[in-house]
Amino acid sequence: MQDSTDFSYVYRTLDANFNRCQEGLRVLEEIARFSYNHSTLSACLKDLRHQLVHCFPEVWFSRFQSMRDVQGDVGRTTRSDDEYQRPDLDAVFNANASRIKQSLRTLEEFSKPLSEQVASKVEELRYEFYRWESLASLSRTAAARMDHAEIYVLTDGLASNGQFENWLKGLMVAPPDVIQLRDKKLNDRQLLERAQVLRRLTQGTQTLMVINDRPDIARLCNSDGVHVGQDELSVEAVRRIVGPDMLIGVSTHEVGQLREAILHGAQYLGAGPTFPSETKLFEDFPGLDYLREAAGFPDLPVFAIGGIDLENVDRVLETGIHRIAVSGCIARAKDPAEMVTQFRKKLGHGTSSPLSS
Repeated sequence: MQDSTDFSYVYRTLDANFNRCQEGLRVLEEIARFSYNHSTLSACLKDLRHQLVHCFPEVWFSRFQSMRDVQGDVGRTTRSDDEYQRPDLDAVFNANASRIKQSLRTLEEFSKPLSEQVASKVEELRYEFYRWESLASLSRTAAARMDHAEIYVLTDGLASNGQFENWLKGLMVAPPDVIQLRDKKLNDRQLLERAQVLRRLTQGTQTLMVINDRPDIARLCNSDGVHVGQDELSVEAVRRIVGPDMLIGVSTHEVGQLREAILHGAQYLGAGPTFPSETKLFEDFPGLDYLREAAGFPDLPVFAIGGIDLENVDRVLETGIHRIAVSGCIARAKDPAEMVTQFRKKLGHGTSSPLSS
């Protein structure tokens, strides 16, 4: 039995788990950087690696090395059956995330006999990692479900359920990738009825359904997503209402808001307004300059929004943004599906929908 006054085994345990944690964080950082193209997550994982180093007094590291016994480590050759079974990078990410959490917990517990302060720092870092693991999961979900999405149509609920249904059926001839129901004039019962119509017509298709600003309505009709602005509920509050599976989008008008939305778990972003719009009034127009800035954030899908039509969409595409949200031009079109097809051509896909590729 180990002598309780001999801390050599404590330092050996800390050394092994410190290295294991550092290595795991570096693996996740590289996956976030090169596979997920998530600059924010990559930078935060890098910061976590640096924070881990600063949890421990410098003198401890010399003790780690002096107590290290690689040849005498009885667990050196122990391997689990699935150690080398990693079918894809998501599996690699998950395996290393699990390794990091276990290592952080071990570091916390084995630091307690030596320093309550160090153990407390490691505990804070452990909870911080839980947060970033959750962000990574949300971003991967968005990438899987929104990767195809380039044309996002916003619509009001029209004058009646029947009129709304007929209009949607015409639009779905050449379906957009996302349809958002946004209507401030309808009462709650009417809005839910329109949402149920939209759900019925998009169910089983590759067109995603989104409800604007109403996570309660979104949940009641089993929407694919809910979208909020800067003055509506926070992403965290929306997530508590809609649960873990629903997509959450956020409207942003400048880079600070964009970064904040990413950090708080948004899964896609609206960027604008780009041009003056007949459907929504704004005092300021971030315009094309903001789109150029937003194009530098590949972390999440970003849709340019605000006054976009067939005449000015080329100017949007020149900024580097290749996803668009449109409203007024679709509502005014005699043939909404044909207009979607024309936008599809502008985006470089000809007459064929990318959903079928």
